[in-house]
Amino acid sequence: MALVVFFMMGIALWHFTVFLPDHFWSGIVGAFLGAVVGSFLFGLLINGLNIPGQSDTNLLSAVEAVPGAIIGMSVVWFLGVRQEQTQPAH
Repeated sequence: MALVVFFMMGIALWHFTVFLPDHFWSGIVGAFLGAVVGSFLFGLLINGLNIPGQSDTNLLSAVEAVPGAIIGMSVVWFLGVRQEQTQPAH
């Protein structure tokens, strides 16, 4: 059940990328993938690579996914910036 919470929190934070310059690797889809994968991985790492069940899922499970989603989107953003710098301007 916590994986659903991690996924939904990643999507919720991904919506705020519309306010940022579009320098993400693969655009808005890359930002989506960064947010979702980052929230999954960080949530699993916080829980010791165990998937919490329904009885172990609470409001804190959503908060655990926030740093992962931000880190994931940051990685994808820096990859996009690096890719833009290496390509010649048209």
